[in-house]
Amino acid sequence: MSDVIKLLPDSVANQIAAGEVIQRPASVIKELVENAVDAQATSIQIILKDAGRTLIQVIDNGVGMSDTDARLAFERHSTSKIRQADDLFSLQTMGFRGEALASIAAISHIELRTCARGAQLGTKLLINASQCESQEPDVCPVGCNFMIKDLFFNVPARRKFLKSNQVELSNIIKEFEKLALVNYTIDFTVTHNGNMLYKLSGGTLKQRIIALFGHNIDQQLIPLNVDTSLVKISGFIGKPESARKRNAMQYFFVNGRYMRHPYFHKAVLSCYDELIPDDSQPKYFLVLDVDPETIDVNIHPTKTEIKFENELPIWQIISAAVKETLGRFSVVPSIDFDKEDAPEIPSFTLPHTSKMPDIAVDKSYNPFKQQSSSHGGGYTPSSHHDILPNWEELYKNFEKSKQEGLDEIGELPMMADDAAVENKIVEVDDEIQGVMQLGNRYLLTLSQEGIVILDQHRAHLAVIYERLMQQIDGMNVVSQRVLFPEIVHLTVAQNAVFEEIEPELEKAGFGLAKLSGGDWSINSVPPGLDNVDIIELLNEVLASVNGVSVKDKVFEKIAITIASKAAIPYNRQLNEQEIKSLITDWRKLKNAKYTPSGKLIANILTLDQMAKMF
Repeated sequence: MSDVIKLLPDSVANQIAAGEVIQRPASVIKELVENAVDAQATSIQIILKDAGRTLIQVIDNGVGMSDTDARLAFERHSTSKIRQADDLFSLQTMGFRGEALASIAAISHIELRTCARGAQLGTKLLINASQCESQEPDVCPVGCNFMIKDLFFNVPARRKFLKSNQVELSNIIKEFEKLALVNYTIDFTVTHNGNMLYKLSGGTLKQRIIALFGHNIDQQLIPLNVDTSLVKISGFIGKPESARKRNAMQYFFVNGRYMRHPYFHKAVLSCYDELIPDDSQPKYFLVLDVDPETIDVNIHPTKTEIKFENELPIWQIISAAVKETLGRFSVVPSIDFDKEDAPEIPSFTLPHTSKMPDIAVDKSYNPFKQQSSSHGGGYTPSSHHDILPNWEELYKNFEKSKQEGLDEIGELPMMADDAAVENKIVEVDDEIQGVMQLGNRYLLTLSQEGIVILDQHRAHLAVIYERLMQQIDGMNVVSQRVLFPEIVHLTVAQNAVFEEIEPELEKAGFGLAKLSGGDWSINSVPPGLDNVDIIELLNEVLASVNGVSVKDKVFEKIAITIASKAAIPYNRQLNEQEIKSLITDWRKLKNAKYTPSGKLIANILTLDQMAKMF
């Protein structure tokens, strides 16, 4: 039997490693910028073409490399960061595995110009798919100038599955934001296709946050500082009112490195219980400094997953620090016991009866939604006192009425089983009669099957969604001009996505005009959005389509988001005309049973089910 196990060539091994280390252009930015930080750079320039597909150039003013180091740096497992295994437990650098440059070289054309500090002459190196084509002396500034061209040129499958330029640019910007936040003392510039996206000067963490996310965030942050023997925590947390439903700004850094840590995230989140709605997320920018020997960053090639030796004590410290900070800045709601300003509590006397009347409790109450009342005056239990003297007469006929009701139910025809009814689209009689609203949430009407129960919010959502989809299919775009245009301010990352979906928003009925920077003017909107915060709606749209290219049905996501925000909210009382209009529109839907996301719109309480209840 011949031997079948072979040693892979270095070029193949590097391509395999590149699959983990370099997933998209943003991964190249991360690795090269971290190398520049390790090289003690104080200024880093990033130049992009076609969102990194054509060119990624990173220029730094660090210590640079000698001729020999420049050539050796592209060999696998070559590094200047560690010398022995024990060094892994006292890391002070971002990189240490020696895989990044080798992985990048395996899937691109590289041109490197570098000059070491104190050297009179630098070197120029050309590498093509891991093969060194030339190396010669060169006159260049101290530091490194990496030019990565035609990324994934020899891996067509990986290049094919890259998203559109705007989506990949958005991913690059998100990765850059993490790097710029943690290295806030370094100057950064980012240029894409000749346009300056960022020009950041070194400063404090708060200055860097404002430079990245806008001046509006300044009033939303609370400073946090805690110093213990285990960990030093500094940074900022967001006020409860600044919480977002999607894409909240949440950053953990440890020893100058960005990390993802779901356990610590829950520690922060638990401190906002009862302060923000369940579907919202708070902002936080927290920097942790710990002894390098108490953490392990060598878990994954991206080095964003970190294992802590003192995980539980640090969790408790984070939780206590966030709670103390929220309380110190008086953002936790308090109860005022001052009797002079306290509202007067009405007093009443219950009727003297042998049995107390049942009190109905509204279990649908939600403290985060505005409650409405269907009666004008205040309710008092004494209003039911008039019916109590007749209780003996009512009880006298109870047994007789109960038996008559059972006899009537016994004569009713049995309906289809539950499964058959569940799979059947509800058919409402053409003449809508006896429609009523229940709990300001459901609509009840009659059909031949029984009682139809309709979720008013989901039904209206489906109506709006189908109307939008019909407009785009028939190119019958309808919009209404606003009297006073609103201005939406976007970050660079948001603006990259917004530019891509702007044609789809135009088709949906939005009239938009590009202003300077990341500002857009909203001149017209689709009909039916009168009571909707348009800026919040567009932020929801941006969050819902983030990371999705146009070819992946972006318009459907836009339509679902618009419909969700514009649909009749729960807890809103509808008048007779609104109810009839909603029922009529709902009956015309192609799919009257489920929303676009698959949630149940309507169900039916059959006669058979009612019989079983009694």
